[in-house]
Amino acid sequence: MTIKSVLFDFSGTLFRIESTEAWLGAVLADYGSPGSGTAASPADVARWAGELEIAGALPGGAAPRSLPEHLAGLWASRDLSAEHHRAAYTALARQVELPDPGLYDALYERHMSPDAWQPYPDAAEVLAALRERGVGVAVVSNIGWDLRPVFRAHGLDRFVDAYVLSYEHGIQKPDGRLFLAACAALGQDPRRALMVGDDRNADGGAARVGCAVHFVDHLPALARPAALRPVLGLL
Repeated sequence: MTIKSVLFDFSGTLFRIESTEAWLGAVLADYGSPGSGTAASPADVARWAGELEIAGALPGGAAPRSLPEHLAGLWASRDLSAEHHRAAYTALARQVELPDPGLYDALYERHMSPDAWQPYPDAAEVLAALRERGVGVAVVSNIGWDLRPVFRAHGLDRFVDAYVLSYEHGIQKPDGRLFLAACAALGQDPRRALMVGDDRNADGGAARVGCAVHFVDHLPALARPAALRPVLGLL
């Protein structure tokens, strides 16, 4: 069947989160009263960033290298609600001893900022081409917060017809119901839809409801300049 709509994952597919060190540095620079910042040496920042990376505390970044047993249930359900998402990631961050307890919530808030995200170099080009061809586009994401402002801030919202976010539906990929909800939002038969993502388990769930699937690698934005372009050849 001819592909008439494309479903895209968000993190690691269309956008990439900033590095853990940049994430922490931005929060430390802004934290506290205006102009004050939180004093920390470059060595401190590098050490804390490394520990946060190991803990998997940055949403959209690396997964925890070793998940504490008491957080296993929360981690598994983190994308089902905004509350679970915040609780999971702030708990992971609290494994790292930072100089002020308020930093854990500040770090969580930072990752939702459009400034923390960078579109992949070919994202705008591919989304614009799909719009020109009349192909419907939906963003299907396991997430615990509203990513629409990120798309608006980077000028990509005009290319997206629907957002289907796990925390708004109480369903996580690879559950097929989330992909079906996206196809319904586009008024499209799943057999005419293509799912594009970086997670072979989560995004691969689309195949179970009849969608075609195409995978890209979860790499830093500048290291993956053209991985989305082949999507245009699959239509």
